[in-house]
Amino acid sequence: MSRNMNRIKTTFTALKAQNRAALIPYVTAGFPFADITPELMHGMVAAGADVIELGVPFSDPSADGPVIQKAGDKALSYGIGLPQVLQMVRDFRLTNQLTPIVLMGYANPIERYDQRNAKPSVTSPFIRDAAEAGVDGLLVVDYPPEECEAFAAELKANGMDLIFLLAPTSTNERMAQVARIASGYVYYVSLKGVTGAGTLDTDAVAAMLPKIRQHVTDIPVGVGFGIRDAATAQTIGKMADAVVIGSKIIQLIDNQSRDKVVSVASEFLSGIRTALESK
Repeated sequence: MSRNMNRIKTTFTALKAQNRAALIPYVTAGFPFADITPELMHGMVAAGADVIELGVPFSDPSADGPVIQKAGDKALSYGIGLPQVLQMVRDFRLTNQLTPIVLMGYANPIERYDQRNAKPSVTSPFIRDAAEAGVDGLLVVDYPPEECEAFAAELKANGMDLIFLLAPTSTNERMAQVARIASGYVYYVSLKGVTGAGTLDTDAVAAMLPKIRQHVTDIPVGVGFGIRDAATAQTIGKMADAVVIGSKIIQLIDNQSRDKVVSVASEFLSGIRTALESK
């Protein structure tokens, strides 16, 4: 696919025309087995995933709860870092050129990658290599919008979107900052605290989404954190443009034998997809 054909925009445009919410599963790259991720990604697409968020393992994941932290630690113990994650994307792209892939992680691995691969003629080796691998978007948890306009512009110049988190505590000023720079979609973190924590208050989400959309008028808004079952996904799918599920998938595939990982994740996602279709 040509770089100027944006997979994320194409996917959301098609889903909107069908009045469907996007299903976006998150998995940690290299978990629970170092070499299983491309196969798992294909299985999730077959089960109904529209976009895949691929977590980049990092040793100090400040926004991740214990479930995803544990998954990241295990992947790190296998030697999975950003170069290996990009190779997983390349492997996936050998047979899938359509499904958008968003890397989710932290600034440190990106900055280390650029330091190690620095070349005089390349502003960001990471951005170059991510685009060539087939990455469509980036969500960097600790890059605040006011500090990364140049980074966002370089990503966009290479056909990739910079996606931001918004939270229940986000001010109107923060929403306006995000709306000015973000592209692809915005990810509303429906709970205070870390991933996998607490119980989702769907009424609070319903009250917050119109406020976000007053600022973020031209790109989709997805909701994640705390969505663990088909009923909650169905409720969120009626009000949001996308449903993001991470910790529950990680819990389900943890401690599975290698031959069961893909089928367990796929069965769960198929149930979520069916619920979204019957909204």
